[in-house]
Amino acid sequence: MNRPSWDDYFMDMTKLTSTRSSCLRRHVGAVLVKNTRVIATGYNGAPTGVTHCEVTGCLRQKLNVPSGERHELCRGLHAEQNAIIQAALYGISTEGTTIYCTTKPCSICTKMIINAKIAKIVYEEYYEDSLADELLRDTDIRILQYKKEK
Repeated sequence: MNRPSWDDYFMDMTKLTSTRSSCLRRHVGAVLVKNTRVIATGYNGAPTGVTHCEVTGCLRQKLNVPSGERHELCRGLHAEQNAIIQAALYGISTEGTTIYCTTKPCSICTKMIINAKIAKIVYEEYYEDSLADELLRDTDIRILQYKKEK
């Protein structure tokens, strides 16, 4: 029997999770894992109960804000933020977990990952954010760019 590796399995989950995204610019998924068990998932989009960007439009797009800049203008939360919040909402510790992401976390999410005591980040698509890189260099968090096993 040919079973997927754990990394393949969880990265496939991040891609499925990202299909729930309501963001007009980028669909991102995140899966928090502890001891090969999923403890929380998240995708990017407007907060629960708030009108989605597909209705309101994207302010960052209207203002021609480049990717990676002015995150505070976005009405949505990032996938990593939503996964961490979901774990907190249900009283599940994120300490020592691995977060799998379709895209490398930005500096805002990286700060949350650091304070959530997440031990490892596995991402597929690189996302340019020099502050996130600098912050991670000051930690013991392992970061790995995922490459699908053959």
